[in-house]
Amino acid sequence: MPIEQHRRDAAEIPVSVCVVVTSDKVLRGVYSDEVTGLVARLVAKYGCELKNHTLVPNNRESIASAVAESLRRCDVVVVSGGTGLGPRDLSVDVVREICSKDIPGFGELFRYITFQTYGTAALATRAMACAAGDRLVFVTPGSPSAVELALDKLVLPEVKHLVAELRELRH
Repeated sequence: MPIEQHRRDAAEIPVSVCVVVTSDKVLRGVYSDEVTGLVARLVAKYGCELKNHTLVPNNRESIASAVAESLRRCDVVVVSGGTGLGPRDLSVDVVREICSKDIPGFGELFRYITFQTYGTAALATRAMACAAGDRLVFVTPGSPSAVELALDKLVLPEVKHLVAELRELRH
């Protein structure tokens, strides 16, 4: 079955999204949360529902708790922030612990597209995706432009098909 048929078969699957924003600076009021509104707009554009959003500090326990709660509530969890190389960039490490299957193509394509725009700075991101049971988790850098790139160019055009694959809805 060609990929176009797979996408058509999955087009009507309802998909709920939760977003977890990890940012000490947003929590302290240094920056405002621009990610949640952006995610809400993009998710609606692709016929999905933003079901919940959470803002947490950059610490393991808070991130793990927010992701676990989001996985109970939503089909897809987008974690924004914590993909860099710094000591407080923990999101990727926390999420890896709950993964049942890696989705390496997401990180590879995200870095490739980022490289096309920003050059070798793309090396600094550990953006990643995985399945956690029959749910999807995408970890993106925290900048709104990175979240938009990830969701608009990679995640949302394919998300219903990916959910269908995970849940064996087309077999």
